[in-house]
Amino acid sequence: MVSDEQGITELSGNEALLANSRESNEPELTAIVLTYNEEANITDCIESLQWTDRIVVVDCYSKDRTVERAKDAGAEVESVVFENFAQQRNSALELVKTDWVFFVDADERGTNDLGKEVRKRLGEQKDVAWYVPRHNFIFGKLTLGAGWYPDYQLRLFMSGSVRYERPVHELAVVDGQIGYLTNPLVHLNYVDPDHFHDKQRFYTDYDATVLKGLGIHPKPYTYLAQPIRHFLWRYVSLKGYRDGIHGLRLSLYMSYYEWLKYRKLNELWEKEPASGLG
Repeated sequence: MVSDEQGITELSGNEALLANSRESNEPELTAIVLTYNEEANITDCIESLQWTDRIVVVDCYSKDRTVERAKDAGAEVESVVFENFAQQRNSALELVKTDWVFFVDADERGTNDLGKEVRKRLGEQKDVAWYVPRHNFIFGKLTLGAGWYPDYQLRLFMSGSVRYERPVHELAVVDGQIGYLTNPLVHLNYVDPDHFHDKQRFYTDYDATVLKGLGIHPKPYTYLAQPIRHFLWRYVSLKGYRDGIHGLRLSLYMSYYEWLKYRKLNELWEKEPASGLG
């Protein structure tokens, strides 16, 4: 696990096992970890969630040792066929019967402080869902500007209160009041530039398709105006400058992918007349 000086709290065995002291009248909290080929991450992820009552790994038929390592680490394992990200989470909600669900990705880590706060909030019984902030480590560096903090994620739910929609960048639809936690999940995000670029190219494909579905056509000035606007938003408004050269690089990367998104959108529209020919 990453050291404390990087912002990650190490979990000792005795401190982490908060679940063992759960009173019989307290709600059951289950962590659900969604996986596909996560053998490098799954053990540390499970070990960081020992303050929950159960840990269930919902795996999409990994081809590596994810399932084996999850079981060795003490988690329950369920397998589902992957269709899209919203379906994956909805399937997990149907499989796991519990009082509260805490969704975690394999490249994320819980902390003892987060566990204590979650337990406290569950006892209040006011909100049915909670946003969790994240500390994003990009290329190994804690990144607090350019939109990567607080990076709230809606992850903690009372069972029966949420349903997911939208296949990519899935959207949680909650029936009830939502609160905000203060202690972050640790997200070991893009490990290197290659990883970053692969993911962003995937997202631009999807985003261009969505824009086309909305009937949006890029204007000639879009290819210049949108990347500049996006850079200023990331670097100035979202304070990417706070992360020095690292923040500048990320802001430039994201402005490039803003340009690429609209280029791909234009390519989709250019294919439209040909697709209508018999």
